[in-house]
Amino acid sequence: MATINIELPDGSVRDVEAGSTPYDVALLIGEGLARQSVAARFEGQIIEMSARLETSGKLSLITFNSPDALPILRHSCAHLMAQAVKSLYGDEVQVTIGPSIDNGFYYDFFSEKKTFSPEDFATIEKKMAELAKANLPITREEVTSAEAIALFKSMGEDYKVELIEDLGVTDVSLYRQGDFVDLCRGPHLPRTGLLKAFKLTSVAGAYWRGSEKNAMLQRLYATAFADKKQLKLHLARIEEAKKRDHRKLGRELDLFSFSEEAGAGLVIWHPKGAMLRNLIEDFERKEHLKRGYDLVVGPQILKTELWKTSGHYENYRDNMYFTEIDEQSYGIKPMNCLAHMLIFKSKIRSYRDLPQRYFELGTVHRHEKSGVLHGLFRVRGFTQDDAHILCRPDQIDAEVKGVMKFVQDVAGIFGFEYCMELSTRPEKSIGSDEDWERATSALRSALEDSGQSFEVNEGDGAFYGPKIDVKLKDALDREWQCATIQCDFTLPDRFDLNYIGADGEKHRPVMLHRVILGSIERFIGVLIEHYVGNFPLWLSPVQAVVLNVTDNQAQYVQQVEAQLREAGIRVQSDLRNEKLGFKIREAQMNKVPYMLVVGDREMDEGKIAPRFRDGSSLDPMTVDEFIRFAADEVKSFH
Repeated sequence: MATINIELPDGSVRDVEAGSTPYDVALLIGEGLARQSVAARFEGQIIEMSARLETSGKLSLITFNSPDALPILRHSCAHLMAQAVKSLYGDEVQVTIGPSIDNGFYYDFFSEKKTFSPEDFATIEKKMAELAKANLPITREEVTSAEAIALFKSMGEDYKVELIEDLGVTDVSLYRQGDFVDLCRGPHLPRTGLLKAFKLTSVAGAYWRGSEKNAMLQRLYATAFADKKQLKLHLARIEEAKKRDHRKLGRELDLFSFSEEAGAGLVIWHPKGAMLRNLIEDFERKEHLKRGYDLVVGPQILKTELWKTSGHYENYRDNMYFTEIDEQSYGIKPMNCLAHMLIFKSKIRSYRDLPQRYFELGTVHRHEKSGVLHGLFRVRGFTQDDAHILCRPDQIDAEVKGVMKFVQDVAGIFGFEYCMELSTRPEKSIGSDEDWERATSALRSALEDSGQSFEVNEGDGAFYGPKIDVKLKDALDREWQCATIQCDFTLPDRFDLNYIGADGEKHRPVMLHRVILGSIERFIGVLIEHYVGNFPLWLSPVQAVVLNVTDNQAQYVQQVEAQLREAGIRVQSDLRNEKLGFKIREAQMNKVPYMLVVGDREMDEGKIAPRFRDGSSLDPMTVDEFIRFAADEVKSFH
């Protein structure tokens, strides 16, 4: 029997027989490690503990402590849930697909007889627990596509048959556990007994393969962790997230609404929400002007020919809206870059004029499918804090680092931690290999020089260039992709942009596409959940409400309100004939930072008694003293 060399992470090498498995290697190190290992990584690829090792290479074992373990565990748990559903409902239900996702997993089922509801969750979880306790081996087998099709046809699993037929491959892999078999690439856990902590969370509708033309399926969402302690923490976080849901708080705080009369995915901003939005937009304009950007505005629609030149028509038209005017086709802009390039092209530029930094709070529209619309997080019409920097190749490094510093400053102001990813060329893209390599190297170099740690996200770049994605971490440690920096050699070439270099010749500029907050709508949704609606004073749509104790103070309250408004404080008064405690509680429910109480004593002394929204209070002070106090608090945040 041939011998192969397996190199372990500590640099040691184990000689084993060809055909040995990662489990065999783990046993050589220790029985405890073999029991704890759920998968392995061989030459960079994740494989199962039962996979046969036929060549020498580097091997590392994956235990439940590894980040690589959780997706495998959840994918295996999706199969466990499907097995439980089939055990309970048999031929009434057909299985389709069940992947691991960020916070858990789901499985889609088709049934004309069974309609799932949350009342079914306990029954399904009980069956899952029984199957897990049985500690069924999870085994992989390779079969021909023809054999798999025959198998699933005999089982009445039409969706599996369709999947295999569309794959167009000779062989496929199946996974078995007990009497359940599923089509899957894997990898999976060695046995069901390793699944100890799982919970079904919700049920929703989903079209087969995401197309409204196909059958409606029932999607069961769930999550799973290595142990019940982690699951309990996650479920507590879900409950906290429900309290922070921006859609719920948006209604309660009267910030925004959606209307079927207006159209799905189109936000209607109410006065308080519009004020919040304007505060953020004003902040953005000031911050960009401080950093040498020029404010520009482009049209909402541009001729379709321009979108063809840019490549959007070929690569992005399914997400665009089109219209016709005077027998001329126009595209409603999904992005702002085209007008910015036309501004650059409108006059001859010298190398001394670069970089040109164009900033626009540009409203765009994208054709999102109704099934993915989600509050402010996924809409069809939104505004981006969009900028395009046209620069010389030797300026890329400084400009990218400048944007990274901008992101860092803004994240600090709003109280976010963040992490960064470098996303590389996707399959659907334009431009030469050389330009993509230059652009990717430039972004990588800027990240490395800055000392910023980052992950590489292969194949997730924009269709015209690689990008740095910045993910903000909110109060619940959830990640939100907001800022992005994209390096583009291709569009300047397609639009024949050039500048006159020091040698008197024409040269091609490089374009950096970047946003800091991204979609203003989405960022506001993130902010609402991050702050639970308790915005800092500088961001609060209403900063203070003046409350009278009796009608005797009504005139003085109006004077105080006018004085505060004159000083630039966003203030309202509440003169309703209600008890003071009722008005205070209502102001607290509305998340107003300060309640300024006025009774006879405060009126006689020309003062107000400030209360914080958390229930604590300050000593009475004059209106001028409060104005200075509030101004100092605003400065401390921004």
